[in-house]
Amino acid sequence: MQNTTTPDPADRIGPGDIARALLWIVVVASALANMAASFGGADTWVHLVCGAVTVLCAGALVVRNLRGRR
Repeated sequence: MQNTTTPDPADRIGPGDIARALLWIVVVASALANMAASFGGADTWVHLVCGAVTVLCAGALVVRNLRGRR
């Protein structure tokens, strides 16, 4: 017998879910890069760039969360 059930539209992955996942990946990657730069003795500008990327992505996640509550 063939399965004829259709998926629930609420179960689909939307562009917002993809954006949130990518933002989290960038936050984790930039935090890890900053940690590696600390252990590696990198220049200050490397720390500043990694920190700025982390703060911007975390801020975007907060804004998306607050807008989603409305």
